[in-house]
Amino acid sequence: MKVGGSVRVPGDKSITHRVLLLAALARGSSSISGALTSLDARSTARVLRQLGASVSSLKQGSTTTVEGKGKFQKPERILDCGNSGTTTRLLLGLLAAHRFPATLTGDSSLRRRPMRRVTEPLSRMGAQFTEQNGDGLPLTIRGGSLESLRYQMPVSSAQIKSALLLAGMAGQVEVALHEPHGKSRDHTERLLQAFGYHVADADGWIQFRPVGRLEPFQIRVPGDPSSAAFLVGAAVLAEAGELRIAEVGVNPTRIGFLAVLERMGARVPVENRLTEFGEPVGDLVASPSRLKSTEVAATEIPGLIDEIPLLAVLASQAEGVTTFREVGELRVKESDRLGLIAANLREVGGHAEVQGEDLVIEGREFRPHGSVRTAGDHRLAMSFGVLQTLPGAEIDIDDMECSAVSFPGFPETLRSIGRTAPGLLR
Repeated sequence: MKVGGSVRVPGDKSITHRVLLLAALARGSSSISGALTSLDARSTARVLRQLGASVSSLKQGSTTTVEGKGKFQKPERILDCGNSGTTTRLLLGLLAAHRFPATLTGDSSLRRRPMRRVTEPLSRMGAQFTEQNGDGLPLTIRGGSLESLRYQMPVSSAQIKSALLLAGMAGQVEVALHEPHGKSRDHTERLLQAFGYHVADADGWIQFRPVGRLEPFQIRVPGDPSSAAFLVGAAVLAEAGELRIAEVGVNPTRIGFLAVLERMGARVPVENRLTEFGEPVGDLVASPSRLKSTEVAATEIPGLIDEIPLLAVLASQAEGVTTFREVGELRVKESDRLGLIAANLREVGGHAEVQGEDLVIEGREFRPHGSVRTAGDHRLAMSFGVLQTLPGAEIDIDDMECSAVSFPGFPETLRSIGRTAPGLLR
Protein backbone atom coordinates (compact mmCIF):
# COMPACT_ATOMS: atom_id res chain seq x y z
CA MET A 1 0.00 0.00 0.00
CA LYS A 2 1.16 3.53 -0.77
CA VAL A 3 0.09 6.14 1.78
CA GLY A 4 -0.36 9.87 1.39
CA GLY A 5 -2.31 12.97 2.29
CA SER A 6 -3.30 14.55 5.58
CA VAL A 7 -5.97 13.15 7.90
CA ARG A 8 -7.48 13.93 11.27
CA VAL A 9 -8.47 11.32 13.79
CA PRO A 10 -11.46 11.50 16.14
CA GLY A 11 -11.19 13.54 19.34
CA ASP A 12 -9.18 12.19 22.25
CA LYS A 13 -11.22 9.58 24.11
CA SER A 14 -9.68 10.22 27.53
CA ILE A 15 -10.09 13.99 27.33
CA THR A 16 -13.64 13.73 25.96
CA HIS A 17 -14.77 11.65 28.94
CA ARG A 18 -13.14 13.98 31.43
CA VAL A 19 -14.39 17.27 30.02
CA LEU A 20 -17.94 15.93 29.76
CA LEU A 21 -17.83 14.90 33.42
CA LEU A 22 -16.36 18.22 34.57
CA ALA A 23 -18.77 20.25 32.45
CA ALA A 24 -21.70 18.38 33.99
CA LEU A 25 -20.53 19.40 37.48
CA ALA A 26 -19.83 23.03 36.60
CA ARG A 27 -22.78 25.37 37.15
CA GLY A 28 -23.64 26.83 33.73
CA SER A 29 -23.06 26.21 30.03
CA SER A 30 -19.84 24.70 28.62
CA SER A 31 -18.93 24.18 24.95
CA ILE A 32 -16.86 21.24 23.71
CA SER A 33 -15.76 21.07 20.07
CA GLY A 34 -13.96 18.15 18.50
CA ALA A 35 -15.33 15.71 21.09
CA LEU A 36 -15.16 12.02 20.32
CA THR A 37 -18.54 10.76 19.08
CA SER A 38 -17.89 7.07 19.75
CA LEU A 39 -20.06 4.61 21.67
CA ASP A 40 -18.00 5.07 24.84
CA ALA A 41 -18.34 8.86 24.75
CA ARG A 42 -22.08 8.51 24.18
CA SER A 43 -22.26 6.28 27.25
CA THR A 44 -20.78 9.08 29.35
CA ALA A 45 -23.19 11.63 27.86
CA ARG A 46 -26.15 9.31 28.48
CA VAL A 47 -25.46 8.71 32.17
CA LEU A 48 -24.78 12.41 32.75
CA ARG A 49 -28.24 13.20 31.39
CA GLN A 50 -29.65 10.70 33.91
CA LEU A 51 -27.77 12.57 36.63
CA GLY A 52 -29.44 15.89 35.75
CA ALA A 53 -27.09 17.53 33.26
CA SER A 54 -28.24 18.68 29.84
CA VAL A 55 -25.88 17.31 27.16
CA SER A 56 -26.51 17.99 23.48
CA SER A 57 -25.98 15.23 20.93
CA LEU A 58 -22.41 14.16 20.19
CA LYS A 59 -22.15 14.65 16.43
CA GLN A 60 -19.06 14.65 14.28
CA GLY A 61 -18.06 18.17 13.28
CA SER A 62 -20.42 19.89 15.71
CA THR A 63 -20.00 21.54 19.12
CA THR A 64 -21.42 19.78 22.16
CA THR A 65 -23.08 21.95 24.80
CA VAL A 66 -23.30 20.83 28.41
CA GLU A 67 -25.54 22.61 30.94
CA GLY A 68 -24.35 21.66 34.42
CA LYS A 69 -26.13 22.29 37.71
CA GLY A 70 -23.14 22.25 40.03
CA LYS A 71 -23.97 18.81 41.39
CA PHE A 72 -25.58 15.56 40.30
CA GLN A 73 -29.19 14.62 40.94
CA LYS A 74 -30.35 11.20 42.10
CA PRO A 75 -30.95 9.02 39.02
CA GLU A 76 -34.32 7.39 38.56
CA ARG A 77 -32.90 4.37 36.71
CA ILE A 78 -29.79 2.20 36.64
CA LEU A 79 -26.81 3.94 35.00
CA ASP A 80 -25.77 1.87 31.98
CA CYS A 81 -22.12 2.60 31.14
CA GLY A 82 -22.09 0.41 28.02
CA ASN A 83 -18.55 -0.83 27.30
CA SER A 84 -16.78 2.09 28.96
CA GLY A 85 -14.54 1.39 31.92
CA THR A 86 -13.49 5.05 31.98
CA THR A 87 -17.11 6.19 32.32
CA THR A 88 -17.70 3.74 35.15
CA ARG A 89 -14.60 4.28 37.25
CA LEU A 90 -14.39 8.06 36.94
CA LEU A 91 -18.11 8.40 37.62
CA LEU A 92 -17.75 6.31 40.79
CA GLY A 93 -15.22 8.85 42.02
CA LEU A 94 -17.63 11.74 41.49
CA LEU A 95 -20.65 9.87 42.88
CA ALA A 96 -18.68 9.12 46.06
CA ALA A 97 -19.31 12.72 47.16
CA HIS A 98 -23.08 12.67 46.46
CA ARG A 99 -25.54 11.68 49.20
CA PHE A 100 -27.75 9.30 47.24
CA PRO A 101 -27.58 5.70 45.98
CA ALA A 102 -26.87 4.94 42.33
CA THR A 103 -26.50 1.58 40.61
CA LEU A 104 -24.09 1.18 37.68
CA THR A 105 -23.98 -1.60 35.11
CA GLY A 106 -22.65 -2.18 31.59
CA ASP A 107 -22.42 -4.67 28.78
CA SER A 108 -21.17 -8.24 29.31
CA SER A 109 -17.55 -7.20 28.80
CA LEU A 110 -17.67 -4.30 31.25
CA ARG A 111 -19.52 -6.34 33.88
CA ARG A 112 -16.51 -8.69 34.04
CA ARG A 113 -13.94 -5.95 34.60
CA PRO A 114 -12.61 -5.47 38.15
CA MET A 115 -14.01 -2.55 40.15
CA ARG A 116 -12.59 -3.15 43.63
CA ARG A 117 -9.37 -1.45 42.57
CA VAL A 118 -11.52 1.73 42.63
CA THR A 119 -14.19 0.91 45.22
CA GLU A 120 -11.75 -0.15 47.95
CA PRO A 121 -9.91 3.20 48.15
CA LEU A 122 -13.20 5.07 47.71
CA SER A 123 -14.54 3.08 50.67
CA ARG A 124 -11.61 4.32 52.74
CA MET A 125 -12.73 7.84 51.86
CA GLY A 126 -16.26 7.13 53.11
CA ALA A 127 -18.31 5.87 50.15
CA GLN A 128 -20.39 2.72 50.58
CA PHE A 129 -20.74 -0.04 47.98
CA THR A 130 -23.03 -3.02 47.48
CA GLU A 131 -21.85 -5.66 45.00
CA GLN A 132 -24.29 -7.90 43.18
CA ASN A 133 -21.86 -10.30 41.49
CA GLY A 134 -18.55 -9.96 43.27
CA ASP A 135 -15.74 -7.81 41.87
CA GLY A 136 -17.50 -6.20 38.93
CA LEU A 137 -20.81 -4.73 37.83
CA PRO A 138 -23.61 -4.23 38.65
CA LEU A 139 -22.84 -2.42 41.88
CA THR A 140 -24.52 0.28 43.94
CA ILE A 141 -22.69 3.26 45.43
CA ARG A 142 -23.97 5.51 48.19
CA GLY A 143 -21.82 8.59 48.61
CA GLY A 144 -21.59 11.19 51.32
CA SER A 145 -19.09 13.23 53.29
CA LEU A 146 -15.57 12.13 52.34
CA GLU A 147 -12.28 11.97 54.22
CA SER A 148 -8.81 12.68 52.86
CA LEU A 149 -6.81 9.79 51.42
CA ARG A 150 -3.16 8.78 51.21
CA TYR A 151 -2.95 5.69 49.03
CA GLN A 152 -0.36 3.53 47.30
CA MET A 153 -2.04 2.29 44.13
CA PRO A 154 -1.64 -1.45 43.34
CA VAL A 155 -1.07 -0.71 39.65
CA SER A 156 -0.27 2.38 37.60
CA SER A 157 -3.68 3.25 36.21
CA ALA A 158 -5.09 6.54 34.98
CA GLN A 159 -8.62 5.34 35.71
CA ILE A 160 -7.90 4.55 39.37
CA LYS A 161 -5.90 7.74 39.80
CA SER A 162 -8.56 9.88 38.14
CA ALA A 163 -11.42 8.35 40.13
CA LEU A 164 -9.66 9.22 43.39
CA LEU A 165 -8.61 12.72 42.31
CA LEU A 166 -12.14 13.47 41.14
CA ALA A 167 -13.50 12.17 44.44
CA GLY A 168 -11.16 14.61 46.19
CA MET A 169 -12.38 17.44 43.98
CA ALA A 170 -16.08 16.66 44.42
CA GLY A 171 -15.72 15.97 48.14
CA GLN A 172 -13.37 18.90 48.80
CA VAL A 173 -10.72 16.76 50.52
CA GLU A 174 -7.00 16.26 50.02
CA VAL A 175 -5.68 13.20 48.19
CA ALA A 176 -2.13 11.80 47.91
CA LEU A 177 -1.45 8.95 45.46
CA HIS A 178 1.59 6.87 44.50
CA GLU A 179 1.84 4.91 41.24
CA PRO A 180 4.14 1.86 41.41
CA HIS A 181 5.38 1.44 37.83
CA GLY A 182 5.77 4.67 35.90
CA LYS A 183 3.36 7.51 35.37
CA SER A 184 0.00 6.87 33.72
CA ARG A 185 -1.69 9.48 31.52
CA ASP A 186 -2.16 12.79 33.32
CA HIS A 187 -5.14 14.42 31.59
CA THR A 188 -7.09 14.65 34.85
CA GLU A 189 -4.22 16.42 36.60
CA ARG A 190 -3.84 18.93 33.78
CA LEU A 191 -7.55 19.70 33.68
CA LEU A 192 -7.78 20.13 37.44
CA GLN A 193 -4.79 22.48 37.36
CA ALA A 194 -6.54 24.51 34.66
CA PHE A 195 -9.37 25.12 37.15
CA GLY A 196 -6.99 26.26 39.86
CA TYR A 197 -6.72 23.06 41.89
CA HIS A 198 -3.34 22.21 43.37
CA VAL A 199 -1.94 19.07 41.75
CA ALA A 200 1.79 18.45 42.09
CA ASP A 201 4.35 15.63 42.17
CA ALA A 202 6.37 15.43 45.38
CA ASP A 203 8.82 12.57 46.08
CA GLY A 204 6.91 10.21 43.80
CA TRP A 205 3.50 11.14 45.23
CA ILE A 206 0.73 13.03 43.45
CA GLN A 207 -0.53 15.65 45.89
CA PHE A 208 -4.03 17.12 45.42
CA ARG A 209 -5.54 20.01 47.37
CA PRO A 210 -9.10 21.27 46.68
CA VAL A 211 -8.29 24.96 46.30
CA GLY A 212 -9.81 25.47 42.83
CA ARG A 213 -13.31 25.91 41.49
CA LEU A 214 -15.11 24.40 38.51
CA GLU A 215 -16.41 27.05 36.11
CA PRO A 216 -18.13 26.71 32.71
CA PHE A 217 -15.55 26.50 29.92
CA GLN A 218 -14.90 26.20 26.21
CA ILE A 219 -12.46 23.63 24.84
CA ARG A 220 -11.41 22.02 21.57
CA VAL A 221 -10.50 18.36 22.05
CA PRO A 222 -7.34 17.34 20.15
CA GLY A 223 -7.11 14.17 18.07
CA ASP A 224 -6.63 10.95 20.01
CA PRO A 225 -3.01 9.70 19.90
CA SER A 226 -4.17 6.14 20.49
CA SER A 227 -6.33 6.36 17.38
CA ALA A 228 -3.53 8.07 15.46
CA ALA A 229 -1.22 5.18 16.37
CA PHE A 230 -3.11 2.82 14.06
CA LEU A 231 -2.65 5.13 11.08
CA VAL A 232 1.00 5.61 12.01
CA GLY A 233 1.34 1.83 12.02
CA ALA A 234 -0.24 1.51 8.60
CA ALA A 235 2.14 4.15 7.23
CA VAL A 236 5.15 2.39 8.75
CA LEU A 237 4.13 -0.90 7.09
CA ALA A 238 3.36 0.79 3.74
CA GLU A 239 5.52 0.36 0.66
CA ALA A 240 5.85 4.08 -0.13
CA GLY A 241 4.57 7.57 0.64
CA GLU A 242 4.19 9.85 3.65
CA LEU A 243 1.17 10.45 5.88
CA ARG A 244 0.41 13.50 8.02
CA ILE A 245 -2.01 13.09 10.95
CA ALA A 246 -3.02 16.59 11.96
CA GLU A 247 -3.82 18.14 15.35
CA VAL A 248 -3.11 15.13 17.53
CA GLY A 249 -2.68 15.33 21.29
CA VAL A 250 0.99 14.74 22.08
CA ASN A 251 0.81 14.68 25.87
CA PRO A 252 4.10 13.03 26.99
CA THR A 253 2.17 10.46 29.05
CA ARG A 254 0.33 9.32 25.90
CA ILE A 255 3.02 9.03 23.23
CA GLY A 256 5.30 6.39 24.69
CA PHE A 257 4.59 4.35 21.57
CA LEU A 258 6.54 6.88 19.49
CA ALA A 259 9.69 6.22 21.53
CA VAL A 260 9.26 2.47 21.02
CA LEU A 261 8.74 2.94 17.29
CA GLU A 262 11.90 5.05 17.10
CA ARG A 263 13.89 2.23 18.75
CA MET A 264 12.37 -0.13 16.19
CA GLY A 265 13.61 2.07 13.35
CA ALA A 266 10.55 4.18 12.56
CA ARG A 267 10.99 7.91 12.99
CA VAL A 268 7.70 9.80 13.45
CA PRO A 269 8.43 13.52 13.93
CA VAL A 270 5.96 15.89 15.59
CA GLU A 271 5.44 19.16 13.72
CA ASN A 272 3.37 22.34 14.20
CA ARG A 273 3.35 22.09 17.98
CA LEU A 274 1.02 24.22 20.14
CA THR A 275 -0.74 24.04 23.52
CA GLU A 276 -4.51 24.05 24.10
CA PHE A 277 -6.04 24.01 27.63
CA GLY A 278 -2.78 22.69 29.06
CA GLU A 279 -2.51 19.89 26.48
CA PRO A 280 0.28 19.83 23.85
CA VAL A 281 -0.92 19.29 20.27
CA GLY A 282 0.94 18.64 17.01
CA ASP A 283 1.00 16.85 13.64
CA LEU A 284 2.47 13.34 13.36
CA VAL A 285 4.33 12.57 10.13
CA ALA A 286 4.82 8.86 9.35
CA SER A 287 6.41 6.98 6.47
CA PRO A 288 7.51 3.40 5.59
CA SER A 289 10.30 1.97 7.73
CA ARG A 290 12.26 -1.25 8.07
CA LEU A 291 11.60 -2.45 11.61
CA LYS A 292 13.84 -4.18 14.13
CA SER A 293 13.03 -5.75 17.48
CA THR A 294 13.16 -4.07 20.89
CA GLU A 295 12.36 -4.66 24.54
CA VAL A 296 9.60 -2.62 26.19
CA ALA A 297 10.29 -2.23 29.90
CA ALA A 298 7.64 -2.47 32.62
CA THR A 299 8.15 1.22 33.45
CA GLU A 300 7.15 2.16 29.88
CA ILE A 301 3.87 0.23 29.89
CA PRO A 302 1.61 2.81 31.63
CA GLY A 303 2.43 5.34 28.89
CA LEU A 304 1.52 3.01 26.01
CA ILE A 305 -0.90 0.45 27.47
CA ASP A 306 -3.52 1.04 24.74
CA GLU A 307 -0.95 0.83 21.93
CA ILE A 308 0.45 -2.59 22.84
CA PRO A 309 -1.82 -4.47 20.39
CA LEU A 310 -0.65 -2.22 17.54
CA LEU A 311 3.00 -2.43 18.60
CA ALA A 312 2.69 -6.21 18.84
CA VAL A 313 1.37 -6.42 15.29
CA LEU A 314 4.25 -4.27 14.08
CA ALA A 315 6.71 -6.40 16.07
CA SER A 316 5.52 -9.46 14.14
CA GLN A 317 6.99 -7.79 11.03
CA ALA A 318 10.25 -6.65 12.72
CA GLU A 319 13.57 -8.44 12.56
CA GLY A 320 14.30 -10.25 15.84
CA VAL A 321 12.46 -10.94 19.10
CA THR A 322 10.43 -8.18 20.78
CA THR A 323 9.43 -8.51 24.43
CA PHE A 324 6.82 -6.50 26.34
CA ARG A 325 7.53 -6.77 30.07
CA GLU A 326 4.88 -6.99 32.82
CA VAL A 327 1.77 -6.57 30.68
CA GLY A 328 -0.58 -8.75 32.72
CA GLU A 329 -2.90 -5.74 33.08
CA LEU A 330 -3.99 -6.47 29.51
CA ARG A 331 -5.90 -9.50 30.80
CA VAL A 332 -8.54 -7.22 32.36
CA LYS A 333 -9.12 -4.82 29.48
CA GLU A 334 -12.18 -5.07 27.20
CA SER A 335 -11.09 -8.68 26.63
CA ASP A 336 -8.24 -10.93 27.71
CA ARG A 337 -6.27 -8.70 25.41
CA LEU A 338 -2.95 -10.30 26.29
CA GLY A 339 -4.00 -13.83 25.41
CA LEU A 340 -5.84 -12.76 22.29
CA ILE A 341 -2.91 -10.77 20.89
CA ALA A 342 -0.70 -13.86 21.03
CA ALA A 343 -3.37 -16.31 19.86
CA ASN A 344 -4.44 -14.16 16.91
CA LEU A 345 -0.87 -13.51 15.79
CA ARG A 346 -0.25 -17.26 15.76
CA GLU A 347 -3.53 -17.80 13.90
CA VAL A 348 -2.45 -15.54 11.03
CA GLY A 349 1.02 -17.05 10.76
CA GLY A 350 3.13 -15.14 13.30
CA HIS A 351 5.14 -16.32 16.30
CA ALA A 352 3.93 -15.00 19.65
CA GLU A 353 3.51 -16.33 23.17
CA VAL A 354 2.72 -15.21 26.68
CA GLN A 355 5.47 -16.05 29.17
CA GLY A 356 4.13 -15.31 32.65
CA GLU A 357 3.33 -11.58 32.57
CA ASP A 358 5.44 -10.95 29.44
CA LEU A 359 4.44 -10.93 25.77
CA VAL A 360 7.15 -12.27 23.44
CA ILE A 361 6.95 -11.90 19.65
CA GLU A 362 9.41 -13.30 17.14
CA GLY A 363 9.30 -11.12 14.06
CA ARG A 364 9.77 -12.27 10.50
CA GLU A 365 8.45 -11.51 7.05
CA PHE A 366 5.28 -13.46 6.33
CA ARG A 367 2.00 -13.02 4.52
CA PRO A 368 -0.72 -12.84 7.20
CA HIS A 369 -3.46 -15.34 6.49
CA GLY A 370 -6.21 -16.55 8.81
CA SER A 371 -9.07 -15.56 11.09
CA VAL A 372 -8.96 -13.10 14.00
CA ARG A 373 -11.23 -13.27 17.04
CA THR A 374 -11.65 -9.86 18.66
CA ALA A 375 -14.08 -10.69 21.51
CA GLY A 376 -15.54 -7.26 20.73
CA ASP A 377 -12.24 -5.54 21.57
CA HIS A 378 -11.89 -2.42 19.41
CA ARG A 379 -8.12 -2.17 19.71
CA LEU A 380 -7.61 -5.75 18.59
CA ALA A 381 -9.86 -5.19 15.59
CA MET A 382 -7.99 -2.07 14.49
CA SER A 383 -4.53 -3.56 15.09
CA PHE A 384 -5.22 -6.53 12.86
CA GLY A 385 -6.90 -4.17 10.41
CA VAL A 386 -3.49 -2.51 10.09
CA LEU A 387 -1.82 -5.88 9.52
CA GLN A 388 -4.42 -6.52 6.83
CA THR A 389 -2.94 -3.68 4.73
CA LEU A 390 0.20 -5.73 3.98
CA PRO A 391 0.49 -6.93 0.36
CA GLY A 392 -1.11 -10.35 -0.04
CA ALA A 393 -2.64 -10.36 3.46
CA GLU A 394 -5.87 -12.32 3.81
CA ILE A 395 -7.26 -11.77 7.30
CA ASP A 396 -10.87 -12.34 8.34
CA ILE A 397 -11.63 -10.11 11.36
CA ASP A 398 -14.79 -11.31 13.08
CA ASP A 399 -15.98 -7.89 14.32
CA MET A 400 -14.53 -4.77 12.73
CA GLU A 401 -17.65 -2.81 13.72
CA CYS A 402 -16.46 -2.75 17.34
CA SER A 403 -13.78 -0.25 16.25
CA ALA A 404 -16.55 2.37 16.58
CA VAL A 405 -16.10 2.15 20.37
CA SER A 406 -13.16 4.54 20.02
CA PHE A 407 -12.68 5.33 16.31
CA PRO A 408 -15.91 5.88 14.36
CA GLY A 409 -15.24 5.36 10.64
CA PHE A 410 -11.93 3.57 11.15
CA PRO A 411 -12.23 1.20 8.14
CA GLU A 412 -13.08 4.11 5.83
CA THR A 413 -10.20 6.21 7.17
CA LEU A 414 -7.76 3.33 6.75
CA ARG A 415 -8.87 2.86 3.15
CA SER A 416 -8.63 6.59 2.46
CA ILE A 417 -4.96 6.94 3.39
CA GLY A 418 -4.14 4.24 0.85
CA ARG A 419 -5.78 6.26 -1.90
CA THR A 420 -3.89 9.47 -1.06
CA ALA A 421 -7.24 11.04 -0.25
CA PRO A 422 -8.07 13.18 2.80
CA GLY A 423 -9.52 11.14 5.63
CA LEU A 424 -12.43 11.77 7.90
CA LEU A 425 -12.53 15.09 9.65
CA ARG A 426 -13.20 15.22 13.34
